[in-house]
Amino acid sequence: MKKLFPILLVLLLVLSAATVTAKGQQEGAQGEQQAQEAAEPAVDVTELAKDYFDEYPQGGYIIKEEMLLEKLQNGEDMFVIDIRQPDAYAEAHVTGAVNMPWGPDFAQYLASIPQSGQVYLYCYSGQTAGQTVALLNLAGIPVKSVRYGFNYGFSKVEGADEFIDTTEVAVPSANNEIAPAVQETVDAYYKEFEELAGTPFANNIISSENAKKILDAEDDSVQFVDIRRKEDYDQGHIETAVNIPYGADMHEMFGSLPADKKLIVNCYSGQTAGQTVAILKVIGYDAASLKGGMGTPKNEPMGWVTEGYPVVQ
Repeated sequence: MKKLFPILLVLLLVLSAATVTAKGQQEGAQGEQQAQEAAEPAVDVTELAKDYFDEYPQGGYIIKEEMLLEKLQNGEDMFVIDIRQPDAYAEAHVTGAVNMPWGPDFAQYLASIPQSGQVYLYCYSGQTAGQTVALLNLAGIPVKSVRYGFNYGFSKVEGADEFIDTTEVAVPSANNEIAPAVQETVDAYYKEFEELAGTPFANNIISSENAKKILDAEDDSVQFVDIRRKEDYDQGHIETAVNIPYGADMHEMFGSLPADKKLIVNCYSGQTAGQTVAILKVIGYDAASLKGGMGTPKNEPMGWVTEGYPVVQ
């Protein structure tokens, strides 16, 4: 027994030292993690949303359909995204375009989209592309939408047929880093579509017909917002609509909007309204864009005026 005592004492000392070492390593790892978190401040998604207008690029967030064709003709290096549904993409799309269908699961594609270079995106008419462009730029992806989309824009340009085909292009691997807070925000944005399905505000878009019903009902829970230029607003706008012209620093006027009401936003064709709606929703407002906006010759038969609904001055 006397011989065993020194051995037991040595074992106890070894175990004690190992415990102290393990505890020290654990505390060291926790300290290192805390230091790293302190060095990398949390991403403020609301501030990123405001930056969308603070950092408004020259020419805005839309590329004209003719300009996209010119870039294709010149063989410029670019990444093109088609967010229409797979059946529409399979029927015809811009040569080289990757299909990332708009819907509740769209956020899964964020890490697969280049974070530099020329990135362009289109939908059918430009309206859902507008929402997506705002969210992708918020995620650090410098993308612009194609004016009037594929159906009303690019496919109508003379010479575009040369750059329209049916060859499927694979989605790239997810190699880019997206800040967790941004990923969660974008994911939640698209997941909400499941709740909106079947309502007048599906896809954060409302038809002129349903908007007119709300107007006629004098629904006090809704505020119409016109983001066209003031001179166009003055010539004729939806009754009760307030004017906040689209463009750089427009977010500075968002504080004048009622936070407790549903906002119905209109522009000319729905494209910049789509962008505005996405940013409004990210910073806490409840908003939807008017389908087709007020209407233009290029996006007929959509649009409030095109469909024959009244305006006031």
